[in-house]
Amino acid sequence: MLSYNRNDARAWAREKLVGVANVVMPTMTSDFTRLNEAAVRHDVETSIRHGFTATLACSEVVITMDEYEQFVRVMVDQAAGRIITVHHAVFNSLEENIEAVKRAERAGAELVLLGYPPYFYPKSMEEVYAYTKAFCDATDMAVMLFPIPTWGFSHLDPADIPVPILRRLIDDCPNIVAIKAEGGAPLIMAPIEVHRAFHEEVVISFPIEHEFIPLSQIIPVPFCGTNYSAYFGPMLPRIFNLVQECRFDEATALYYSMDAARKAFGSVPMGGGGLLNRMLWKYQGWLQGYNGGPLRHPTARIYTREMIVLRRGLEAAGLNPTTDPDEAFFVGRNPE
Repeated sequence: MLSYNRNDARAWAREKLVGVANVVMPTMTSDFTRLNEAAVRHDVETSIRHGFTATLACSEVVITMDEYEQFVRVMVDQAAGRIITVHHAVFNSLEENIEAVKRAERAGAELVLLGYPPYFYPKSMEEVYAYTKAFCDATDMAVMLFPIPTWGFSHLDPADIPVPILRRLIDDCPNIVAIKAEGGAPLIMAPIEVHRAFHEEVVISFPIEHEFIPLSQIIPVPFCGTNYSAYFGPMLPRIFNLVQECRFDEATALYYSMDAARKAFGSVPMGGGGLLNRMLWKYQGWLQGYNGGPLRHPTARIYTREMIVLRRGLEAAGLNPTTDPDEAFFVGRNPE
């Protein structure tokens, strides 16, 4: 049961959405027939130990609706109030996304990251507004909007979801509590515009670590996520805390110390065609103690050349990757 109602969701978000949020992926058993609950619990515990304040229950993998609901329920149970579980609203249609968000709310999720289906191809921004409002009206959960080129809206506006549409949505949907600002990526004009327009009303997240660390030293950024920061272990939550304490020189020194890992991350093929390589993300987290292990096919793959680059990047940055051999990643730390 939610601890807030839709009309006070923004006050809840202002209090709770402080810190850094990572991503947990739903590991499957070795025969690929069911969810590996022990692995999910391991990843939630590791996220908490690393200092994350929220984590996304990734649905952008091969998983049934029933399994996804179980996945969220296990995450919430393991979290026991210590970390926020974020529902990942990227199912096949508006109708399916409404069903999924109702299930996620029953399972105990507290925040929604709203994406859009691959076969949603709007002819106008009015259609984006209508889809978003219909979704928000169908749930009492707090919603984080997510302008990003991934959805294919750039043919309508270079900001992906422009400020006038965001303005209407924030005015019309009281449970919109945050914006994950990646519109127009990799350029940062749209995120800066979003911050300027709305940071006094809703929480603005700058989720890209190499943007968040410098920007947060000159403008208030209470939340960073959801993102790939599991690759850096506890480093980004640590930097976030330094920035909140205005210890900018120390935060900047850590930013530079991560440079080899940052460049290693940027050199591998993270995705294409609007779909992230979640197996690669899983390996990145496994290097820092997360479970690793099976995802169902079809999935993108990871190759030795990429594993070498990612491991050596962490080593060069002093971020202490596991010494376990890479073949152990494919089995996972809690095999079933």
